[in-house]
Amino acid sequence: MASLALGVTPRLVQTLRLLPKFLPPGTFCFQSRNVHVTAFLLGVKGTELRMPSLSPTMTEGTIIKWLKNEGDPIQPGDVLCEIQTDKAVVAFEIEDPGTLAKILKDESSGALSVNTLIGIMVEEGEDWKDVDVPTSNEAPTAAPASGVTAAAPAKGTAAVPEKAATSAAKRILVGPAVKHLLDAYGLKPQDVPASGPHNVLLKADVIEFVQTKGVKKSSAPASAPLPAASKPAPLQGPIAAEENEYEDVPLTNMRRAIAKRLTLSKTTIPHSYMTVVCHIDETLKTRKKYAADGVKVSVNDFIIKAVAMALGRVPAMNAVLQKDDSVQMNSSVDISVAVATASGLITPIVKDADGLGIDEIASTVRELAERARQGKLKPHEFEGGCFSISNLGMFGISEFSAVINPPQAAIMAIGGSKAVPGPDGRPRQAMAATLSYDARVVTDESVAEFLKAFKEHLEQPLNMLGLPVARHTEAQRS
Repeated sequence: MASLALGVTPRLVQTLRLLPKFLPPGTFCFQSRNVHVTAFLLGVKGTELRMPSLSPTMTEGTIIKWLKNEGDPIQPGDVLCEIQTDKAVVAFEIEDPGTLAKILKDESSGALSVNTLIGIMVEEGEDWKDVDVPTSNEAPTAAPASGVTAAAPAKGTAAVPEKAATSAAKRILVGPAVKHLLDAYGLKPQDVPASGPHNVLLKADVIEFVQTKGVKKSSAPASAPLPAASKPAPLQGPIAAEENEYEDVPLTNMRRAIAKRLTLSKTTIPHSYMTVVCHIDETLKTRKKYAADGVKVSVNDFIIKAVAMALGRVPAMNAVLQKDDSVQMNSSVDISVAVATASGLITPIVKDADGLGIDEIASTVRELAERARQGKLKPHEFEGGCFSISNLGMFGISEFSAVINPPQAAIMAIGGSKAVPGPDGRPRQAMAATLSYDARVVTDESVAEFLKAFKEHLEQPLNMLGLPVARHTEAQRS
């Protein structure tokens, strides 16, 4: 059994299992318990769990928390872990029963490429402690790169100069002021230990090195004007110390995705803009009536409803641009509402907003916004949509223009209301709404018709909600 302890091939194990069938009766053979030990040494074949692609634009994800531990049973529909995608924190569900055998990537692993091996599970009843762990846990797409790096150790000393060269290359990245200081003392960046983030060499590092080592200034040809400038050199220490007082905060996957999408939108979509001013006095009065009945609604809920009704009146605005540059006309009215979270902006979707009452819209938005801030939205709750609304009025912003969220064709930017004199000299509440639209998808005439319809619905909320105006007028008189 010594050879078995050193490791044998599966073919040899199969031979040992079949050996008793070919030996005469009474001949000594390996006992079954020994063959069991051999299977133990070879391990159990498991099922690989890889970083899933949880959204169409996702290229990498970060594991936020494992909800299962090694050895825990798994049933179909169980959530293994929570993953931060480029848009939200999404639950990674499993559809097959089994046992979680090994966690290979945890919360400290950072951003992982899609298809990277993150864990291993085995079938029910198998010994999860004996699972085979692959030697490479990286995504299959990285295989060519790993093959190149694997050949490097064959040369022995080639790996050490490569690391040294990489480190030296990082330290060569110095600012102009630091380079000037190094030249003044005849130093090289590699001579001075760097204390800045990512091995960046700071002025404080050079000054401390010069003072500690007693380095004298070199006699350079340009040394004539240097004596006047050399006097404030000792004062640069505190200045450099102040410059060093900052913190590097890495971008989250969501922030990187937002930056990419904004850049894509502004560089590929011909943005056009139109602004309409709405008088929302009737909307504010209607909102108070809802509040008196115990129903909490916001002005933004009325805006969502008005946009949905206007899209029904102007179907040309309810369109998205496909990847093949064809225009898709949508049959349903799904409004994306911008919600600010700790990790970035996300747009949960109010489905079929044109068929919802104002109280239903309010409850839907509150529920989606709460789960968005907790990072618990599911992909279908924030992917898609036909029209976006971004409201900054609550922050005192009078008006602004927003960036189109592709593949959508338009986004409406809502500012805050302010008192303006009306035709009768009485103050009225005016609110500006600026529409950014894709000139390839919709025409200026369609946009103008849409904004006119939006203004009418928002200024006459009772008509929009299907309530009789006469009863409202009588209530005003009473």
